[in-house]
Amino acid sequence: MEEALQYLIKTNGNVTSQIIKDLIDSHAPERTRMKSLYERYKSSKSGVPIFARMFEDTNKINRKINNDFFGEIVDTKTGYFMGHPVSYMYDTGNEKAKESKEQEIIKLFNTINNIDDQDAETAKMMAICGLGVRMLYVDRDGKERAMNVNPWESIFIYDRSIDEPQYAMRYYPMYIEGKEFTRVEWYDDKVITYYIQLENGEYALDDTEPVNPQPHLFSYIPLIPFINNEELQGDAEKVLELIDAYDRAISDVNSEIEQFRLAYMIFYGIEVDEETVERAKRTGAFGIPDGAENGKAEFLTKSINDSVIENHLNRIEDNILRFAKTVNFADDTFGSASGIALKFKLLALENKCITAERKFTSGLRRQMQILGSAWQTKGIPFDYSKCWFGFKRNLPIDILSEADSTTKLRGHVSEKTRLSLLSFIDDVDWEIKQMQEESEGSINLEDEDINKDDENESDEDI
Repeated sequence: MEEALQYLIKTNGNVTSQIIKDLIDSHAPERTRMKSLYERYKSSKSGVPIFARMFEDTNKINRKINNDFFGEIVDTKTGYFMGHPVSYMYDTGNEKAKESKEQEIIKLFNTINNIDDQDAETAKMMAICGLGVRMLYVDRDGKERAMNVNPWESIFIYDRSIDEPQYAMRYYPMYIEGKEFTRVEWYDDKVITYYIQLENGEYALDDTEPVNPQPHLFSYIPLIPFINNEELQGDAEKVLELIDAYDRAISDVNSEIEQFRLAYMIFYGIEVDEETVERAKRTGAFGIPDGAENGKAEFLTKSINDSVIENHLNRIEDNILRFAKTVNFADDTFGSASGIALKFKLLALENKCITAERKFTSGLRRQMQILGSAWQTKGIPFDYSKCWFGFKRNLPIDILSEADSTTKLRGHVSEKTRLSLLSFIDDVDWEIKQMQEESEGSINLEDEDINKDDENESDEDI
């Protein structure tokens, strides 16, 4: 990868077939890792190791039971982190000003691109693979659009001295007359260049594109990485062996239980041929021949220490949840936990989400920088550094407890700070504005009564 970057810098981004092949080859282990993690999330036959387990003795029962801890870890984090849509805000510097053009164009972009759904899917892919990728483009109507792409199909080329990609490449399979070829999209800060794999394995410009290279109409590379953490690790990668151990233990116990149905039968003092056994399978009974002293038959079974197995499984499950920094919301203790106790139970998950939030914010800020370069050409003075993003955790709300706490804070902190502590209020400024409008339009009944008393006293004086 480093050699490819040095060559590209020297040749001003001149891409060759060999460079493309080298990048794909060096990216192959990472591609395999991310694809296998995604298949595991889907619980596909090729993705879960227990499904591929084989025994040398084919007559031995081999149950293959998958316990989807992987999916639960990912979905729990995604639901908690992205259950409420991200708030996109633009700071105009004037709190009294009406919605600005910048805020309007952000809102339009989010609406036509279903950005709430895309953000959730990006966060899910970050939790699975350690990386989510979003591509920006301009459609035929001249509107800026966004779409999520598979992270295992994306390569970002960085200069070590600059914390942003110098080039990016997306490659994916396509089929021509039943044959699979690889198509490549090469991005720099001005154009997209399309390449297609030839039958001899080389890469050439794709002549099916009417314009190639094609301007992408942004001032930056429109392929955006959303990283889960600096190590690019998925949320469940550290506990894969523990999950596999749980699957094996459950599968083996299930196989042993079923094996009891095929328990061996022991005969004492008699000999039994195959015909007698087959007849017994049909009738369900054996006959002991006359004269067979002490002759009898019984099943040979073995006992299972279920307490040892249960303790073993519980320990594995506890370690999975602990080291994956997740929680089991089905735990009965969550129903009774509230306040500070609930926060302590969620501390590990919250810490993990704080890291993801910072990384996600970095990706969104990069997205706004790229979009802003296109909006500026339309005459909108958009400054991406004035964009802010609000994240809100998805948890049941204890309104009574929050109301009690904020009531006690009245007069001790500002009204804006006090209202911000209420989790069910998304926009504090809007709430304060609504309260002021209601206050101005309301009638003070006490003042009305006083005025009436004054009027009555005046009448009596007359």
